[in-house]
Amino acid sequence: MILPEKHPTIKAVPEAGSGPHEVRNRGTALTPGWFEDVAVNLSAAERRAATLATRRSVKKAWQAAWLVRAITCIDLTTLAGDDTAGRVRRLCAKAKKPLSDELLTALGLEEERITTGAVCVYPTMVPPAVKALEGSGVPVASVATGFPAGLTPLPQRLAEIRYAVEAGAAEIDIVITREYVLTQNWPALYDEVRAMREACGPAHLKAILATGDIATLRNVYRASMVAMQAGADFIKTSTGKEAVNAVLPVGLTMVRAIRDYGALSGEIVGFKPAGGMRTAKDALSWLILMKEELGTAWTMPDRFRLGASSMLGDIERQLEHYATGRYSASYRHALA
Repeated sequence: MILPEKHPTIKAVPEAGSGPHEVRNRGTALTPGWFEDVAVNLSAAERRAATLATRRSVKKAWQAAWLVRAITCIDLTTLAGDDTAGRVRRLCAKAKKPLSDELLTALGLEEERITTGAVCVYPTMVPPAVKALEGSGVPVASVATGFPAGLTPLPQRLAEIRYAVEAGAAEIDIVITREYVLTQNWPALYDEVRAMREACGPAHLKAILATGDIATLRNVYRASMVAMQAGADFIKTSTGKEAVNAVLPVGLTMVRAIRDYGALSGEIVGFKPAGGMRTAKDALSWLILMKEELGTAWTMPDRFRLGASSMLGDIERQLEHYATGRYSASYRHALA
């Protein structure tokens, strides 16, 4: 076997029982005292983020194992205006089998079940995705609530959630009203996310904060706390449509909010960076952040997701280079 059977910090594939829906955050009452007086030092956050990849070196077999883990955490996504049922079916086929049989054999993983963390689509694409993924164990996630701007009236946003859940979505990626963060209207933000959580029913709620739109790391921390108090099961950086999407200083701020919220409430919340990540090196940097700040449990798909479909192709190329010593052409690793 090329990949290590055991690794002191991370295994090649998730353990049994670490599926995507192990975590559920019950939420708390709105408690401004947990976040209103917290300051975030921008320069310190940037310094810490800049040293993450240099402080921990992951090489050779260990790097391959981390990259396989990254695959299991990817939300394979298509959110284009020209999406079709056929494109979604092809994406689902890739989610069920992200690595070729030849590469799995070369890595010594032919007996392992490797899939992506989920497939994420628009609500109208949920039915073909559910059908294509039936029996695979890969959940369907749906964006909702007027994605990406979130500026449609709340009743319609809640109806969109209920439509996606009734169609079979197991996870809902909602967008918040950024105005509530920019004006510090925390009761309105709390009530909005709480209503969305209730509309999700059994489906998990991932709250997209659109961090590129809310100006400061202090706002990022506060919005993270309010979303978690309202019951968000995951907090997510971005829609992928903002000018600035997932960057490590923002991720650092959000995962420390998760850590603080857990210490205060006893609840577990997952994290999803999304947008702007394209390479295997990016995947490693985010995994290192989770390992360093929250521990190995937050490198598992029930607590960590990567919203970066294009990253998968580069991960495949890096794994193939590790196994064969040669880089393959990128066209050999199409997503759909």
